[in-house]
Amino acid sequence: MKVLFIGGTGNISSASSRLAVARGIELYHLNRGINKVRIDGIKTILGDITKPDSLLELEKHNWDVVVNWIAFTPEDIERDISLFKGKTKQYIFISSASCYQTPLRYPIITESTPLSNDLWDYSGQKIKCEDRLMIAFREEGFPITIVRPSLTYDTVIPIAIGGFKEYTTADRILNGKEIIIHGDGTSLWTVTHSEDFAKGFTGLLGLSTAIGHAFHITSDEILSWNMIYEILADSLGCKAKIVHIASDFICKIEPSYTGTLLADKAESVIFDNSKIKTFVPGYKATIPFSEGIKKTLKWLDENPHKKVVREEENRRIENVLKAYHKL
Repeated sequence: MKVLFIGGTGNISSASSRLAVARGIELYHLNRGINKVRIDGIKTILGDITKPDSLLELEKHNWDVVVNWIAFTPEDIERDISLFKGKTKQYIFISSASCYQTPLRYPIITESTPLSNDLWDYSGQKIKCEDRLMIAFREEGFPITIVRPSLTYDTVIPIAIGGFKEYTTADRILNGKEIIIHGDGTSLWTVTHSEDFAKGFTGLLGLSTAIGHAFHITSDEILSWNMIYEILADSLGCKAKIVHIASDFICKIEPSYTGTLLADKAESVIFDNSKIKTFVPGYKATIPFSEGIKKTLKWLDENPHKKVVREEENRRIENVLKAYHKL
């Protein structure tokens, strides 16, 4: 099976690349040659998906599967439909679980949960991408599959404030500074290690029965936000100085948090993974957060340049804490 990943060396996609190669897939990456991540067994086509003049080599190929890990706007989708219609048997769009109805009307999320989130432009753009792809599938026979990851981690710290592509909150924990947990910390969430996500995802590659379908792929481990931050602190060898602050208050003081909090992480989510388990029999997430975050912290120790502490983020956190302590 001949597969193209547009992207493929990021936080989520690297594990899927490694597993695809291990399963004997002939995997190509289209990239600009900037990312220093190297994965054995992958063939590289140098090019920039946003620059047609750089895609002459790409145009020589036909594919069993094309996966775009870095499409975010309807314009990206229009370009891909034009590029790959008649050139691939399956096109997989990486969407987002943040597209699901916000706020939820029913606490358990399935793939039939409505897509509706007008609080975050990122989610709104992904929804528009999905809408265009479904029209292309129904009216033009474009062979789409949609995948909606939730908070998936490997080389990032999956927390709501001061984490993900930065080390700011981890650094605050290590230095005995106060950290913020939104709400009272008892709302429920799911974090998924990329290696677990990859097990379900690679099972969809070339799967003809998945054409026209959407899937989310998450762990079945459900944790409160208190537990997530406490496990992080314990893995750092520290005890966190936690301050619980309502999400509405946080976003009033620092509106920049609106997308990641009010539009995504402020309420409980429980994912029903029955569909991916039906289409990919045997799929099971096996890496608990208590194990996965240690792997992430070890990777960060080995790549200290990735331990980014952003003073702008520290300033926002301190602004919220200062306003809260004045109450």
